[in-house]
Amino acid sequence: MSDRQASLRENVRLLGDCLGETMSNHLGADFLEKVENIRLLSKDGRQSGDSTALIEALEALDDNDIVPVARAFNQFLNLSNIAEQYHRVHRRRTNESLGVYQNPIGDLLKRLKDKALTAEQMMDALGNQSIDLVLTAHPTEVVRRSLIRKYDNISTELESLDKDNILPLEETIHIRRLNEIITQAWHTDEIREQRPTPVDEAKWGFAVIEQSLWHAVPRFFRQLEEQFSHVLDVQTIPLNIAPIRFSTWMGGDRDGNPNVTHKVTEEVTLLARWMAADLYIKDLNVLRSEFSMTQCNQELRERVGESAQPYREILRDLENKMLATRSWAKAKLEGQKAPADNILLDSKQLVDDLTLCYQSLIDCGMKVIANGSLLDLIRCAATFGVTLVKLDVRQDASRHIEALSAITRFYGVGDYAEWDEASRQAFLLTELNSKRPLLPLEWSPSDDVHEVIETFKMIAKGRSNSFGSYIISMASSPSDVLAVALLLKETGVSSPMKIVPLFETLADLDNAEPIIEQLFSMPWYKAYIDGKQEVMIGYSDSAKDAGQIAATWGQYRAQEALTKLCKKHGVHLTLFHGRGGTVGRGGGPAHVAILSQPPGSVNGSIRVTEQGEMIRFKFGIPDIAVRSLELYCSAVMEASLSPASAPKEEWRAIMDEMAEIGMNQYRGIVRGHEDFVPYFRAITPEQELAKLPLGSRPARRKVDGGVESLRAIPWIFAWMQIRLMLPAWLGAESALFQAIESGHLQSLQEMHEEWPFFGAYLDMLDMVLAKAEPEISEYYEKRLVPEELTSLGLLLRRKLKQVSECVKQLKQQERLIEDNKTIRQSIDVRNPYIDPLHYLQAELLYRSRKSPDNRQVNKALMITMAGIASGMQNTG
Repeated sequence: MSDRQASLRENVRLLGDCLGETMSNHLGADFLEKVENIRLLSKDGRQSGDSTALIEALEALDDNDIVPVARAFNQFLNLSNIAEQYHRVHRRRTNESLGVYQNPIGDLLKRLKDKALTAEQMMDALGNQSIDLVLTAHPTEVVRRSLIRKYDNISTELESLDKDNILPLEETIHIRRLNEIITQAWHTDEIREQRPTPVDEAKWGFAVIEQSLWHAVPRFFRQLEEQFSHVLDVQTIPLNIAPIRFSTWMGGDRDGNPNVTHKVTEEVTLLARWMAADLYIKDLNVLRSEFSMTQCNQELRERVGESAQPYREILRDLENKMLATRSWAKAKLEGQKAPADNILLDSKQLVDDLTLCYQSLIDCGMKVIANGSLLDLIRCAATFGVTLVKLDVRQDASRHIEALSAITRFYGVGDYAEWDEASRQAFLLTELNSKRPLLPLEWSPSDDVHEVIETFKMIAKGRSNSFGSYIISMASSPSDVLAVALLLKETGVSSPMKIVPLFETLADLDNAEPIIEQLFSMPWYKAYIDGKQEVMIGYSDSAKDAGQIAATWGQYRAQEALTKLCKKHGVHLTLFHGRGGTVGRGGGPAHVAILSQPPGSVNGSIRVTEQGEMIRFKFGIPDIAVRSLELYCSAVMEASLSPASAPKEEWRAIMDEMAEIGMNQYRGIVRGHEDFVPYFRAITPEQELAKLPLGSRPARRKVDGGVESLRAIPWIFAWMQIRLMLPAWLGAESALFQAIESGHLQSLQEMHEEWPFFGAYLDMLDMVLAKAEPEISEYYEKRLVPEELTSLGLLLRRKLKQVSECVKQLKQQERLIEDNKTIRQSIDVRNPYIDPLHYLQAELLYRSRKSPDNRQVNKALMITMAGIASGMQNTG
């Protein structure tokens, strides 16, 4: 192993020793010995293939031991995650110091230059680039915010220890501090007492911006400038560009979440403005204290008069306006009268005044000062504005139908919900072109309808720059889009808000192009969008509906068709990818995902959801956040300027055939097998998941619904807990096997090597299969599933083996994920620590179902869920 890997092992050992000392101090040396014995039995079980001794030791634990034992392994896995995350920072810094680090942007610029693209073309692409990363809450985010702060502090201490010339006394101080933080974490309950509210989730998202992204964005720009200068001899990047911006669904996503109300959404927009003002105040205060220079250009002199400290005049004025803005937001949040004098509700004056100072410094020979902290603040202002993020609003299409039905019934003109599509469109277009109001003045609708209307009124009363897009879940017809347009109009929303249909099921993905084409045929709609159309592609529900292989191909085909349609109509298309952290939800490395999109579908703009724990992994530490932003920026530029070739017709035909086979196999089991639902509920902790106070959103869209109403995220979470990983592969085993049997092996291998889409799909399938453990799922079955249902488990494990063999054959490797040694090693290292949590969880599920009110058992069960999720590094 290299020294860099040795550094990771050393940090894991150090954190593990601190945890061991903490446990020994709290529960005694005998308890620590018991935990260590379980760990050794787990390791031996992995090496020998027989975990009987481990299982016996776990089954022998009494109720007093199960919680601390579960906590021990949970905490170790969390500490391993921290060490691994920091190792990415260490590795990059080491590579940079050795001169071997490949900056993704610089590497791309060199390749584009070799393809004869000019510096002007690349600068234009950067200037026109629009990447919107949409931070979303995660219903299965398992780590509490109070623990996340401690984990961030542990990373800070690892960074402090990572010095070649550290003094022994310094080292002692930092190790003592590590011990202190880990002890704090051990004595902090990892399971929340109550579910977080949507406002709590939004505050968590804003904290990531405050602690990491606010610092990472200027550093990202400095890397951009350095690479453009080094490769293309372009000295400066325009001050006003913002190739990457941030939005959020936290506090705006009301689809199936009754806790998100119009009042909550309004509160989150005000909190975002408060946070933005607070961040600017801190930075402006520092600048004002440093900017004592007296010389300025004529433009700045005309602005400030004869002041001896011209820069401080401008900065003091901005700081006072930000103080007033923060006080205004605070008063509004507290329901008090909020004076709106001297506040900044849009970023124009902020950017203009900072730019005025910047240009004056340049003109007066103070370029070094101009390109310091002032430039960093200008970059933040261009990226975050005064709203910090834009807040999307998401609602299910059925809620808009319900509201319009209430209106038409009130006027006695029929029931909108019962009309056919043509009648709905005719009514909506008539009302959209009408000058008279539609909403009744004296009207007492149901609470649900009232909330829908109040949400639109809240948008109308708010500032347009606080809001991003209006997302329509389960959109399935043009009227779903027109309905939102009408409700926006009738409630007084003056600025055209982007209305974004979200196509989620496979059928809706297939119908996406004809739906948008119908909308384009309407003059009113064509005028409304002004040449720009956004469409959201659903990954979670399409995979849950049809299986991963069919959904993945359906998503690709829908994007191809929409790209072609928008090009034909002269409309710029932005595709919004509703990806999650797992393969079953379209997850995977962002740059690989972007480069595997259909050619022409990116075209300079993209929106992507970043969810829950993936926000922490990608953006929680500034160094890693910079790397993530570089990967996004370079991938979108490459996909726009040098897209992949279209797939061969032969490849498309193979995919069509495999998608059909895969979907039929998946649906035949999930929907058609009579034992599937009882087996799923017996073997997984799906029922118990509802007890875990994770996100603000319920696990089900309907309280009394079955598997079909279960959200895609907990659906995947449940299968991941038992390591069967079924949503990511079921159906692919038949699809790949039959394709190979039909003589397509060579073509499939060619597709993997030459077609980024299929290459990304197969590599992600390989990775998730490497995380599957059929022996562990078989133990859950033996402990929990009635004998009459076990034949289904045997069938599923046989299929899992079949798909694994197909992947190895296609990729010509002896072992799964053989071509990614980093992930392979990570999985192998973690397994001995996750295994005890799996076997313990199965035992706890057995005990909990026999004695549902046993608090110790239920608490330990929740800890095992959290620990397995941490160890697997993706929860849903």
